[in-house]
Amino acid sequence: MLVIKMFGDQMLVTKKSRIQGVGLFSDRPIRARQKIGEYTGERISVAEGRRRAKGKRRIAIVEVSNRVALDGDVNGGPFRFINHSCQPNTFTRTAYGRMEFYALRNIKAHEELTCDYRPSMHEGQMPCKCGAPTCTEFV
Repeated sequence: MLVIKMFGDQMLVTKKSRIQGVGLFSDRPIRARQKIGEYTGERISVAEGRRRAKGKRRIAIVEVSNRVALDGDVNGGPFRFINHSCQPNTFTRTAYGRMEFYALRNIKAHEELTCDYRPSMHEGQMPCKCGAPTCTEFV
């Protein structure tokens, strides 16, 4: 388990996820629309990001503009552990070469943080394991 201190006294914790591998959790409730944090990683070109992503099952690369991508596997922060869900509790805002996470609704303490990453580099070919009632079965 990895604990990361964030915004005020809120702590984000990585631990085993029921969805996939490791997930990101908050130790306190998060209010709807509250900023949770920012995705970080090595700044690379979109072409390089797509090259690195090719053939990988787990991708921690996000495109933040037509030219720039962030590879969360290289110098990335805790937000690379937010798993996909077809019924997410966070949403992202991408602007000015940055990607920020916000609470889509009120999130309970110790609830796993999730995001709908579609469309993704998996192009609808990766089986989804989110377990949501509205799951589309592929990401």
